[in-house]
Amino acid sequence: MSDQKISDEALRAPLEALSGQDTDVARAYLDCGLPPIRSQDAGFNGLVGMIISQQVSVQSAKAILGRLVEQVGEITPENILALDDDGMKAAGLSRPKQRYTRGLAEDVLAGRLQLEHLPDMSDDEVIDHLIQVKGIGRWTCEVYLLFALKRPDVMPAADLALQEAMKHLKGLEHRPTPKEMYELSENWRPHRSAGARFLWHYYRHAGIA
Repeated sequence: MSDQKISDEALRAPLEALSGQDTDVARAYLDCGLPPIRSQDAGFNGLVGMIISQQVSVQSAKAILGRLVEQVGEITPENILALDDDGMKAAGLSRPKQRYTRGLAEDVLAGRLQLEHLPDMSDDEVIDHLIQVKGIGRWTCEVYLLFALKRPDVMPAADLALQEAMKHLKGLEHRPTPKEMYELSENWRPHRSAGARFLWHYYRHAGIA
C-alpha cells in the first residue's frame, strides 16, 4: 500500500458533499484538508499485502512486504508456495500469516478463489467470495473494496484507528463499536469510502494515536 504526501484530488468532491451534510466533518475538513493519495494493488499481490498489514503499523507492513519481495522476486501464488518456512520467517511473517498467505495461494491456484472476477461483483458478493479464505475477515474485505477496487461507499468499521477518529470527531465518550460505526456513518452514504479515508487522515493529523 502506497501512502504519499500528495493530496488526493479525487476526494475533494465527495468530502465537500459530506461537509455539506455533516458539520463535524466540515469543521475537521477545514482544519485537516484533503487526505494524501493512497492506493493498494489489486489481485493476489494486494491481498498478500493486506494480510501482512493486519494488526501491524503501516511502516512495519511495508518493511515485511519489502523483505518478502526480496525473498521471492515477485509475489505470485507459485512463488509463495515455493518459499520455505525459513524464508517466510526471514521476511518477518508470523506463523499465522505464513499459513494465511500459503492458504491464499492454494485457493487461487485451485480455482476456489477467482480474483479476476471481483471487479464485476457487487460489494457484498466480493465480501462473500473473499471471506471464505482463512485469514481474511470482513476488515480485509472492506479494505480491499476501498483501496484495490476503488468502491465509493465502504466503511471498514472494525478498524481501530477509524473508531478512535470517529470518537474524537463526534465527541463521544467511548470508542464506537463496529455496529455503531456503521450507524454513525449511515448518513455519509454514498460517500463512506471518502469518509473513511478522511477519518484515517484526521487520526494522523490530529495526533490521536
